[in-house]
Amino acid sequence: MINTHPILLPVLVLVLWSMVQLIWMAATRLPAIGAAKLGPAAGQRTAELAGQIPKEVQWKADNYNHLMEQPTLFYATAITLAVVGLGTGLNLYLAWLYTGLRVVHSIVQSTTNPVMVRFSLFILGSLALAAMAVNGIMQML
Repeated sequence: MINTHPILLPVLVLVLWSMVQLIWMAATRLPAIGAAKLGPAAGQRTAELAGQIPKEVQWKADNYNHLMEQPTLFYATAITLAVVGLGTGLNLYLAWLYTGLRVVHSIVQSTTNPVMVRFSLFILGSLALAAMAVNGIMQML
């Protein structure tokens, strides 16, 4: 039997969610680029393209970029906790909380994008991530 670490499941769920977001971004962005009759050189940088396609389309790309930023700290924290045998209990609950909040953040940003709601979700997720790290340090000392 494989020795599993429960905290790795929310890590893999967030990775898969990032792939869902990538597909959602491509499925909306590519048709928008075609509809705007933009050539292959359009938007060589995301910021340039953002001004040429509807903002509702750009929100998905913005969120995908966000999933490549702070979650990298989550991945490092969760994997560290798994390696040292601290991927259960409170740390596991915090990992699921972080993952759930990132998914909700993605849905909010990609659909309606109210900044204060998004910011609140981001802060709550950041607090969960910080609590994971602090709890891990406390348990390691």
